[in-house]
Amino acid sequence: MNNSQKYFIEQKTIEFVLGSINSGEIAIPEIQRPFVWKGRQVRDLIDSLYNGYPTGYLIIWQNPDVKLKNGGSSMGKKILIDGQQRVTALMTAISGRPVLNENYEEKQIAIAFNPLAESDDECFAVKTPAHEKSSFWIPDISVLFRSDFKLFDFMKEYLEKNPGISQEELYNSIYNLQQIKNCAIGTIFLASDLDISEVTEIFVRINSQGKRLNEADFAMSKIAADERFGGNMLRKAIDYFCHLAVDPAFYGQLSSKDHEFMASEYADKLKWLKDDYENIYDPDYNDMLRVSFMHQFGRGKLGDLVSLLSGRDFIERTFKEEIAQESFEKLTAGVINFMNKYTFEQFVLAIKSAGFINPKQLNSKMTLDFAYTLYLLLNSDKEFPKVEIKPCVQKWFILSTLTGRYIGSPESQMDRDLRAIAAKGFMAFFKEVEEAELSDTFWEVGLVQNLETSAISSPYFNTFIAAQVHGSDRSLLSNSAKVADLLSAGDVHHIFPKEFLKKNGIDDKSMYNQVANYAYLDTGVNISIGKQTPQDYFTAALNQCATKELKVGTITENAALRENLAVNCIPADIFTMTADDYEKFLKERRILMAKKIKEYYNNL
Repeated sequence: MNNSQKYFIEQKTIEFVLGSINSGEIAIPEIQRPFVWKGRQVRDLIDSLYNGYPTGYLIIWQNPDVKLKNGGSSMGKKILIDGQQRVTALMTAISGRPVLNENYEEKQIAIAFNPLAESDDECFAVKTPAHEKSSFWIPDISVLFRSDFKLFDFMKEYLEKNPGISQEELYNSIYNLQQIKNCAIGTIFLASDLDISEVTEIFVRINSQGKRLNEADFAMSKIAADERFGGNMLRKAIDYFCHLAVDPAFYGQLSSKDHEFMASEYADKLKWLKDDYENIYDPDYNDMLRVSFMHQFGRGKLGDLVSLLSGRDFIERTFKEEIAQESFEKLTAGVINFMNKYTFEQFVLAIKSAGFINPKQLNSKMTLDFAYTLYLLLNSDKEFPKVEIKPCVQKWFILSTLTGRYIGSPESQMDRDLRAIAAKGFMAFFKEVEEAELSDTFWEVGLVQNLETSAISSPYFNTFIAAQVHGSDRSLLSNSAKVADLLSAGDVHHIFPKEFLKKNGIDDKSMYNQVANYAYLDTGVNISIGKQTPQDYFTAALNQCATKELKVGTITENAALRENLAVNCIPADIFTMTADDYEKFLKERRILMAKKIKEYYNNL
């Protein structure tokens, strides 16, 4: 396929582009979502156009023509996939159309114009009350572009307010500003039969900022542009759910502002989020689309969703209305399942009861997405024992985390897993993967080696912490504070203090910051340790079990101390270790940590 078949480039005027959007010929999906540009960026765009500077390309993707059920054909709508912010800025500044701000409130960004500005003066500004009071500023340039604008009357009134102004100079300034509508914008039209990989590649090569759109972006564009099968309302449901998951207080504004949405089938489905302040799984639209698609369609590649929403028949290589309709219906059902209060809360509960109680313990959204997909699949399987769902999802999540299953080429792996689950059943597939991935070699060698890292965000260290949380382990040298209590309030601390190691020649950051040298400490315990060496403060903790006089920590019983060291995977000979024993300590603790993770996994 040559370039002329993949795309063509035309110069279109701003007036043409805005007119095509107003008529519905071109869909701009982002108009339904918060406008992220600041007012000054809108001002800068108008200023650039006024002064004849280039403003970049627009990219428009033609939806394919679709065969209708009655045998006819429907021409696909054009979708603006790049340039949404620029076009939206023009719509609010020139057409006076309100946009949604970050609080989903409609607001126009009005640009003021000083027609008599000297070369060093500012021609444009974001409108303020001062511009409205000024006699020489035009507070809102959109009035100059209205179809009923009368230039002669406007100039007469302006000159009366500003006597001594040259009529010709005023006319030229206003005329030059109005000519913005005739400015040409390079518009790239992409062929309807391009696949996602080609569209993405063209987009990246053209986009000067190097931003990469993903399949979820394209899918959301397809959904928002749909007017036949409820896509535009589905888009709102996804956006609102994601926003509410992060900001429950937004519900009050939503319920009072968007009456159309509140009358839809989705309103009751997400109402529960107004009282939800859980933050373990705050999905974005990528997560919602992926999970909704995977558990409904049994596929893992979102590029397939884009094609299916367009009505693609993968066998006949044509586009059919019934496929598009069925795909929208299945995706809608998937989104509603995703939003279900009971299933969502039960899934979050499964993850938390496995010991992952803090967002900083989670390394991969993809891994979490597949775990929720699995939960929804098993929950909908009438033959699968309900009592087995939670432990299966927990163990799969931990297996996926420890093996990095969805880190490299996640979509391909998800696709293979979904097909295997459908073909073999989950339990048979799970047993097969478990035997292959979690062998004795993995637990005794691979995991121990993986714990040799200084990355505090390491999935292996986070799983170790999850094991401690799951076991209700008390933090090091404390008889009261639990590791779970310190995840959000406390920080990890060096067991062999950093300064102590540096004084003894171990000054490599990657060495003294090893995760095997980390433990959560209660603030009081950390203060009591101070700058003592490990040998000193562990010995002091041991001695106080005999004296009952608190020196380090709060444990006063020998058995309790030994148990506390064990649950924190501290080697038993820690009382005699010096700086020379540091590497030995790390090796011994990694082995103990790996063993604890294995026991935790098997006991779920």
